[in-house]
Amino acid sequence: MGGSNSSGRGKGKGSSPPPAMPPVEEVDISAVRYKSPTLQAPHLTGFSLRAFLWLMESPLLGPLITSVLKSQNNMPQMLQQTAIPERPMYYPEYPPQDPEPGVVLVDEDRHPVERIHEALQCLPPYDPSVRWTTEEKLPFLYWKIRDFAHAYRSGITTPSIVAEHVIAGVEEWNNKKPPMPMLIYFNADDLRKQAEDSTRRFEQGNPISILDGVFVAIKDDIDCFPYPTKGATTFFDQIHTVEKDAVCVARLRKCGVIFIGKANMHELGLGVTGNNPNYGTARNPHAVDRYTGGSSSGPAALVSSGLCSVAIGTDGGGSVRIPSALCGIVGFKTTYGRTDMTGVLCDSGTVEVASPLASSVEDAMLVYSAIAGSRPMDKLTLRPSPLCVPNLLSPDSSNILGSVKIGKYTAWFHDVSDREISNTCEDALNLLCSTFGSQ
Repeated sequence: MGGSNSSGRGKGKGSSPPPAMPPVEEVDISAVRYKSPTLQAPHLTGFSLRAFLWLMESPLLGPLITSVLKSQNNMPQMLQQTAIPERPMYYPEYPPQDPEPGVVLVDEDRHPVERIHEALQCLPPYDPSVRWTTEEKLPFLYWKIRDFAHAYRSGITTPSIVAEHVIAGVEEWNNKKPPMPMLIYFNADDLRKQAEDSTRRFEQGNPISILDGVFVAIKDDIDCFPYPTKGATTFFDQIHTVEKDAVCVARLRKCGVIFIGKANMHELGLGVTGNNPNYGTARNPHAVDRYTGGSSSGPAALVSSGLCSVAIGTDGGGSVRIPSALCGIVGFKTTYGRTDMTGVLCDSGTVEVASPLASSVEDAMLVYSAIAGSRPMDKLTLRPSPLCVPNLLSPDSSNILGSVKIGKYTAWFHDVSDREISNTCEDALNLLCSTFGSQ
């Protein structure tokens, strides 16, 4: 009796085991065919969108509608009713890598100022004649970190003078029609105070580093004392008190950086447009009728408008790279675990990192050198490869893009609603290959 009951336990009449995926090592990649997914979702605008939102938020009808939409898009079948033989990977794992050519290893345990100095040695010599002329009216330029360093050290200008230009620029963008709310929190008096401190250090001949007096914006999901952190919501500061800088912000502050304020973003980072109903939407400075992309919309807008050379954003699924691409600047997602996320809204996620948005590759590299450094537990569990930066003076770096192989899944690549999108991306790939010899 007992044996009979135990053998039949859990087996309903007519039940069958869930469909199972084959182990990955048994999959014949050459036999796999791409299937274009069919998305079942209502296309709504205006009043119909508002009515649908009201129904979705209804405690009675909302769960039912959500269940139907999930079922129509095969989410339960994929996430709950399919057996996957592989064990889940909760955090990225890094297999041992061969040493990279043309890079310089940087000790991440050293002081940020020392790391920046090491990275600085990897850049070509600075030539002020290329950037500075005697003309009164200059064309629009992205001023780099080394441009500011030269200007401050040679007496061309001071951080306090630049601060007044930044304040005027922020006010000008805010007063445009439509307005350009790139910053959620901005305090002109605090900015002047930071600039005065930096100016005094230069007058005394004691700048902290090459980043001293450089203006940087911080995305609103990263703690930057004394500003609150809201994640561009209207409520998050009520449950999260900022008592000190996030680790990445503290490292920049040790280098003499001047913080402009807290930059706008897509609310809680849950979107790729940058649209924000709470504080307004930061628009693309190059085309104000277009989005910046998101979720690091404010940081991208500030850098691409020229108000600062660098901003710090966060990136899980493209939140630094997307707006950087749309705004024509450099966006760099660091390796997961490479930067200490303490003090960031999503500090315990499995994909998100704090990363720089910059007007140039060299600026991204310098700031990356300052903010890099894993949490102690990440060093033990993730075992990331040693921190390194490209040595742009090395012969190995002269044709570094020529050694890059680019993978393109053609069927997926062209599965777009408008072929113009994939054609434009195809042109970009072809240009990369023809110019630099990439494969």
